[in-house]
Amino acid sequence: MSAAAPHSGRAPAAGARITLAMLCFVYVLNFLDRQLISILAKPIQDGLDISDGQLGLLTGFYFALFYCFIAIPIGWLADRTSRVKVLSAACAIWSGATAACGMAGSYGQLAAARMMVGVGEAGGVPPSYAIIADSFPRERRTTAMAIFNLGPPLGSALGVAFGASLAAAFDWRLPFYVIGAIGVVTALAVYLIVREPKRGETDDRPATAAPEAAREGFFGAIARFFSDPILLMASLASGAGNFITYGVLNFTVLFLMREKGMRLEEVAIWYALVIAIGMGGGIYASGRIVDRFARRSKTAYATVPAASLILALPFFLGFTWAPTWPVALAFLAVPLFLNSFFLSATVTLVQSEVAPGRRVISGALLLLVMNFVGLGFGPTYVGMASDFFRPIYGDHALQAAYYALAPVYLVAALLYLWLARLIRRTSPAIP
Repeated sequence: MSAAAPHSGRAPAAGARITLAMLCFVYVLNFLDRQLISILAKPIQDGLDISDGQLGLLTGFYFALFYCFIAIPIGWLADRTSRVKVLSAACAIWSGATAACGMAGSYGQLAAARMMVGVGEAGGVPPSYAIIADSFPRERRTTAMAIFNLGPPLGSALGVAFGASLAAAFDWRLPFYVIGAIGVVTALAVYLIVREPKRGETDDRPATAAPEAAREGFFGAIARFFSDPILLMASLASGAGNFITYGVLNFTVLFLMREKGMRLEEVAIWYALVIAIGMGGGIYASGRIVDRFARRSKTAYATVPAASLILALPFFLGFTWAPTWPVALAFLAVPLFLNSFFLSATVTLVQSEVAPGRRVISGALLLLVMNFVGLGFGPTYVGMASDFFRPIYGDHALQAAYYALAPVYLVAALLYLWLARLIRRTSPAIP
């Protein structure tokens, strides 16, 4: 068995809980903005006459192309400047671009605004990871990351409830305006409220790596990350996990409405509840579970996600098969709970493996692989598969595309088991 890090006995940094709450709220807005197009897919498709394949590119590849690659220079900059200021500016940019999505009169205009949302969101998550890692000691870090990672389920649930309700009552454009305005105000609040922690403040080791990281060049930082087999495999495994997550989530509302007969008003209530309880509960539980098992073996950062993905597969197949939307939602709650176990575990592993002065760039590089593979190709794959199957399966083409997504669960689980083997090889044995 491999050894985990000893307890440091360190307390969280001053104001850590306020910082965590604020960062979580920003992440809620981040994910809410990101998911609005998927949530309002049906009225947007009807209004702008776009196909499933175009929708997949819009919510996947086009967004990820900017979101993933711009995050790298932003992360490198944030490691050398104020992470809080970078986060505040990014929030203002993506919120303004979200409002612009509501003004789009064509697919091209919507794609351009969507890409700009990706530019802004590129500066959102990596600085937040580093701020949290420097605000909480290692033995509390996965739980803190899990609380932060409640942003996606809360953002998705609020987006479904709020966005679908507004769209059903008024127009699909209004949610973009309202949420964009809230984001601009939040950007100012981040600048005024969130404290910039000292790099390495809650680590056991002294933060002597920060000056070294400051001297390290941009391409040197990238080469150092990808030359580490654990960091590389963690990125690839999480990319496969995100391929599933975004492939499912970016089409779920459309799938429930088109193939299971849900109405937008029903989506706003029942699907929102399933996301909030299932996905939110899974992310929080994953943090507590991984923190507990990682005290005995660092391989828990990989074995727990592998087990969760294998357990989720039969329930995902049940969701895809289900004849009615209530049965489908009952099945969906389980993979929503289990699919997110990999996220907090992988982020914590990477943040704990690198020096304090490289945490933002390392988080950005992790997200580059995780989201370019997952967000870039997951929805694109499902959307194009649906278009491919349409001549054969007609209105059930999206169901066939979901069946074609199922084998990726096994691929992701195998990659995490490979990661566990690498961790075991490089960790000292307990005497």
